[in-house]
Amino acid sequence: MMFVHIRTKDYNMIEIRSPLPPFTLDTAIQKVRLAEDGWNSRNPEKVALAYTVDSAWRNRDQFINGRREIIAFLTTKWRDEQDYRLIKELWAYHQNRIAVRFAYEWHDGQGNWFRSFGNENWEFDQNGLMCKRFACINDLAIKEADRKYFWPLGRRPDEHPSLTDLGV
Repeated sequence: MMFVHIRTKDYNMIEIRSPLPPFTLDTAIQKVRLAEDGWNSRNPEKVALAYTVDSAWRNRDQFINGRREIIAFLTTKWRDEQDYRLIKELWAYHQNRIAVRFAYEWHDGQGNWFRSFGNENWEFDQNGLMCKRFACINDLAIKEADRKYFWPLGRRPDEHPSLTDLGV
């Protein structure tokens, strides 16, 4: 992943996060995997850097604006959604937009397991930062024995099956 800060003649900083739009099939797949890897880090400050400073989200019934709110949202999310493991898969792309489907597994503080499914629509600025994110998510209570994601916390191993491979 390429994340660069460039200082302009007027001393403003420009953030660039490749791959950049317009996306090809390969760069869209790469962008999706980079997003998955970031979210699986469960590091709110790191994840927030992939978004514009004024990024606008709709996540379920919440409206989140800007990196500060993104960090607060993700901090709470990963405190409550323990042992979080996520898989994202490219659904469609065009120019500076990408649609993904995803599923993640997690448990609450009482040990109840869930698989959360959803779709996201993303829009990127010319520097490769996500400026809009719209997420629709549904939660399904599962038994611990029905889990499908067992890799160590962090990045999903390359050899781990995708959503399609898992039949999810």
